[in-house]
Amino acid sequence: MRNGFLLCTLALFTLAPLSLSARPATEQLGSCMIDSLTGRERKDLAKWIFFSMSVHPELEPYVRLSKQDRLESDQFMGALVTRLMTQDCPSQTKAVLQEGSYALEQAFGLVGEVAMQEIMISDDVEAALGRFERHMDYDAFSTLSED
Repeated sequence: MRNGFLLCTLALFTLAPLSLSARPATEQLGSCMIDSLTGRERKDLAKWIFFSMSVHPELEPYVRLSKQDRLESDQFMGALVTRLMTQDCPSQTKAVLQEGSYALEQAFGLVGEVAMQEIMISDDVEAALGRFERHMDYDAFSTLSED
């Protein structure tokens, strides 16, 4: 299964726009894949997402990852997606493939949300996301309430 829609799906894994009216087959595949992930796989999935995002030209200068780290993460992801789609959730995958590549993108988007949750539950990440508040000018907001 080397056609473009699978590669596109994986590229959009974490950024797939999720429709509020996702089809049942999409939701069933997403749920099956999520239920099939182990705790370790969720962490490794989060790591793969981080590694993938780190190659963005604006981010890459700040991240030092070896080629071996990237290769191992990509190998993990290839094996994981293969297992999820062909062993853990084959009937759900077949149903979604009949609906087209967008449905598959939505299903992987659901899994991507789980990976992002894995990143966001860290107290350290939460603290880092809130540190900018120290540098806000709260007085500037007072003009918003004036009419």
